[in-house]
Amino acid sequence: MPNSKNPKQKEPTAQPDSTNQKSTKRFQITSKQYKGGGALAVDAIVLIIIFTGVFFTSGVVAAIVVFFIALFIVALLSIRVINEWNRVAVLRLGKYVGVIGPGLYLIIPIIESTPIKVDLRVISTPFTAEKTLTKDNVPVDVDAILFWQVHDPENAILNVQSYVNSVLLASQTAMRDIIGKSGLSEMLAGRDIIGKDIQELIEERIHNWGIDAISVEIRDVKIPDDLQNAMARVATSDREKQARVILAESESLAANKMIEASKKYQSDPFAMHLRALNMMYEISTSGKNLIVFIPVESKGFSIPTPIGIMGLDELLKKSQQDKRRKQD
Repeated sequence: MPNSKNPKQKEPTAQPDSTNQKSTKRFQITSKQYKGGGALAVDAIVLIIIFTGVFFTSGVVAAIVVFFIALFIVALLSIRVINEWNRVAVLRLGKYVGVIGPGLYLIIPIIESTPIKVDLRVISTPFTAEKTLTKDNVPVDVDAILFWQVHDPENAILNVQSYVNSVLLASQTAMRDIIGKSGLSEMLAGRDIIGKDIQELIEERIHNWGIDAISVEIRDVKIPDDLQNAMARVATSDREKQARVILAESESLAANKMIEASKKYQSDPFAMHLRALNMMYEISTSGKNLIVFIPVESKGFSIPTPIGIMGLDELLKKSQQDKRRKQD
């Protein structure tokens, strides 16, 4: 019988990624939202009162003119247009009542105000630490960039006076703390690790402000000129040392090979003559060298053997001695 599926059996469903859920919840806005339904009613009541008072005192025409003037003033004081990436805090007689945005909103004129605007986009803040001592007492200048984002506008408004300046100051002090715990070699070789440590320390300090530190990028690490020159000399000396060691090893290897070749030439004189011919060929390829052959007694293939200046000097001395013997 063919296999049939059980209708009660549930198909396996893919489990949602916990990382994605965490990142989604991390930037989910949980601030108190402003409910501006009463603002429209208050504005309408104010306009009706103004229109009615002018109508009974000055007539219909004056009432209509005053009504439109009042409508323009009320709209100018009440309407707020908020961009998609912004949130604005609303204060009613100095008390926080919520945030508005994005879109078109109405507030109660004079009674309510919107003094603070919060940007929800990722913000890049450059910061520096000058003449900061490392763990091994070396002063360094470090330039870095912090990428951060507001995830809770309410905490960013209520828990800190100026969240932008506060993030900058927290970043500078955190970087100084991490530099003081790290050595110079760690600063130069492990910038990504240092940046991660700074990011985690900044996150601990600004998380209660409704702000998340996304990442810290180390742009440049400057060290004193004299220390930089000393490090350059050390690197140069190490390379020279390696070059001399390699040259000595090469010369030792070449000497061993020459010893082996000399033993072969000593055992086989014809090989020595062939080597002499090869040397003459190499000398003559440039066309700028002069080769002098001295006729000497030779065995084997009677190949002339080139001799140098010392050989010529010995031949001249021998010839002079022979002449003196003949004269005597």
